[in-house]
Amino acid sequence: MMLYLRLYFEFFKTGLFSVGGGMATLPFLYAISDKTGWFSHELLADMVAVSESTPGPIGVNMATYVGYVTGGIPGALIATAGLVTPCCIIILLIAKALKAFRQNKYVDAAFYGLQPCSVGLIAAAGMLVLKISLFDFGLFGETGKLIDLFNFKAIVLAAILLICTRYVKKLKGLHPIVFIAASALVGIVFAF
Repeated sequence: MMLYLRLYFEFFKTGLFSVGGGMATLPFLYAISDKTGWFSHELLADMVAVSESTPGPIGVNMATYVGYVTGGIPGALIATAGLVTPCCIIILLIAKALKAFRQNKYVDAAFYGLQPCSVGLIAAAGMLVLKISLFDFGLFGETGKLIDLFNFKAIVLAAILLICTRYVKKLKGLHPIVFIAASALVGIVFAF
């Protein structure tokens, strides 16, 4: 029972403070990983990859996955409920008050001020994903060899994707799902 309460509370906090969408939940998920030990940073990177390639919001997918890994189907339901509860409460309160305050310059300024916060949270999450994906600090710590710090397969794949999406005209217009599917296939074939 305590596990379910903690799952709900941890994801309630995540849902309450992660302004800016699913990727903004990543710093909170890293903190949950460090605090609870329910999952490793490497597993979190895998969960991001799976959540990005499945339908639905990444934050909800991640909460459901962590809840399932931690507490089975009830854990998945409770973690997901914990994540979305603050959103529902806040939206109901805002909808009630929005008509009266929508033209208020302070409310407008507050929404404008939240934009950089969202960008910062998403950038921090992106940096953490890069750190886990492109570098192997665990192996480097064991061997002390600089060559072991880099995940060369991931770096080559990232470089190829960057070139294909930015500089190859025929590929620039393709839907991102094509690149996600291709990356998943490469990961399976080359055992990332």
